[in-house]
Amino acid sequence: MDNLVLDSRLRGNERMLSIANFPANTRDARGEGQQRLTSRSEPLPASEAAGREFSPWTDPAAVPLIRFQNVTRRFGDVTAIDGLSLDIYEREFFALLGPSGCGKTTLMRMLAGFETPSEGRVLLGGQDLAGVPPYRRPVNIMFQSYALFPHMTVADNIAFGLKQESLPRAEIVERVSAMLKLVHLEGMERRKPDQLSGGQRQRVALARALAKRPKVLLLDEPLAALDRKLREQTQFELMDIQATLGTTFMIVTHDQEEAMTVADRIAVMDHGRIVQMGAPTEIYEQPSSRYVAEFVGNVNLIEATVSGRDGGAVLLESTIGSPLRAIVTENIVPQTKVALALRPEKIRITVRKPDTTENVARGEVVGIAYLGDLSIYQVRLESGQVVKAARPNVTRVAEQPIARGDKVFLSWTPEAGVVLTR
Repeated sequence: MDNLVLDSRLRGNERMLSIANFPANTRDARGEGQQRLTSRSEPLPASEAAGREFSPWTDPAAVPLIRFQNVTRRFGDVTAIDGLSLDIYEREFFALLGPSGCGKTTLMRMLAGFETPSEGRVLLGGQDLAGVPPYRRPVNIMFQSYALFPHMTVADNIAFGLKQESLPRAEIVERVSAMLKLVHLEGMERRKPDQLSGGQRQRVALARALAKRPKVLLLDEPLAALDRKLREQTQFELMDIQATLGTTFMIVTHDQEEAMTVADRIAVMDHGRIVQMGAPTEIYEQPSSRYVAEFVGNVNLIEATVSGRDGGAVLLESTIGSPLRAIVTENIVPQTKVALALRPEKIRITVRKPDTTENVARGEVVGIAYLGDLSIYQVRLESGQVVKAARPNVTRVAEQPIARGDKVFLSWTPEAGVVLTR
């Protein structure tokens, strides 16, 4: 009985995920004139998929595939999405990044049709999705749990949605074979899910989601269940698959490293709003706020006050014991309270005092984390603040050149820090 209940639930999930491939504005038994959306995403030519520079959002004439227009979603007194607007382009690998409860999954579910906006519109290919049920949207979703049918083989799991559409047997066989090759599972088509590793089950779920050639593939924390090494390997495989197929991917994750690895663009979310959006390098190197700087990667925040300007730089006063200089692009008036954001790898750590008198801090090493390719040093400054500095391990030496308890100097260039006003 338990197996039957599980099978029934899985079939229910699959029915919700069964996205029809029909031309637009056709009629069917579910209701005359009900709008349908085209759903095929044709693979890119190999020459275009390989090594292309993808940035349509920089082109004012580019038309977004997906548009969230002033979307709000409330659950009683709780506002999960708050007046959010967002454009996502065809063939883009887009990431929604944020902590649990920030609204990223709710936003994804509205695109899939599992949630309805309280206000605003969601458009796909220029068509308003209001009133279009999930199974009529050219969107497939891959959940963290994978939801594979335990009684079906790998091939049958991949073919399930295709059979629901009553596609010709020869086409089903051809697509299943292509998907098996795409996710490197050739020879495993007769296995059951319990005969597969976690990574292999993840690939089956991905192949099933892609078999119907959706216009958009949504990935909800798809790699969370994998171990670190397999997760890193699968991230690159996802990138290769997305580039090969040319399908628009939208991934929801709280893993900053994952988002930085796979995405063309990242939207960092907080309390139902996008607080910064841009390419991974922009998000990491030019965070717009303390929140973004702290959430994406490791960072040191030194509280300071602007004391003046010197050309394209500001002069800062802080408690670390030396004058600070930082390059800025915005006009920041004196006496403004700011934070200087410094990534650990931007900081140089030495035993000898640097020649410069600016951007220098003295302290004691109170902790060392050896990570193989680099070491992270925790240095307690004379002001009492603990700052992290990263140093690559470029030689095969077992002992640390700088040890715990050593007195050291930290230094950085004026270009290394980012001055944050919020």
